[in-house]
Amino acid sequence: MMQLVLPLQTRSAQGRADFIVAPGNEQAVAFLDSYPHWPAPAVALYGPPASGKSHLAAVWAEQAGARIVEAHRLGADVPDGALVVENVTQGVPEAPLFALLERGAPLLLTAQLPPAAWSQAYGLALPDLASRLQALLAFALWAPDDALLMGLAVKLFADRQVIVPESVVAHMIRSLERSPAAIRDFVAQADAVALAEKRPINISLIKELLEGPPAPRLP
Repeated sequence: MMQLVLPLQTRSAQGRADFIVAPGNEQAVAFLDSYPHWPAPAVALYGPPASGKSHLAAVWAEQAGARIVEAHRLGADVPDGALVVENVTQGVPEAPLFALLERGAPLLLTAQLPPAAWSQAYGLALPDLASRLQALLAFALWAPDDALLMGLAVKLFADRQVIVPESVVAHMIRSLERSPAAIRDFVAQADAVALAEKRPINISLIKELLEGPPAPRLP
């Protein structure tokens, strides 16, 4: 099977219907879908890069009419209304984060680690903040299985206006590191090579990329 490779601008599909639901994330999806009937006003999503945190956060932000801010940009003035705080990590301002957890308005936080680990991992010193994080409702977004990996790869290719045969995607998945970031980076590489060389993304191309460049010949 051949596909038409066009040099079109990549647009990541970010709607609710575009999110791939699998056993490793279905609890998080169900909870966000239940808004505004949450049992608690604040929740955290955590997982590795490219696991879907920002995608789900954007979906919920549209549903809730929430603003989205990066954690490192939090300031002394705590925003009103629903809010998404993305990428909680080292250096997050502690006082504004604690104030957001205290105010009781809808709040969605994203990070790579679960909230219970933030104090130690990110050097947070406020005791009251540590206590709140220990009790914060949180959902993991990544438990890699073949169905989710396949769905992710197909979606990433589709975002680039490319349809790749299932057998080709399956071979790619079996050979790559089982992480969203590895799949995302490999799809980008395959698409770039296919465009540059005007080739279809097929088994031959995938094998070449997986094997890497040939070793230099010794003199």
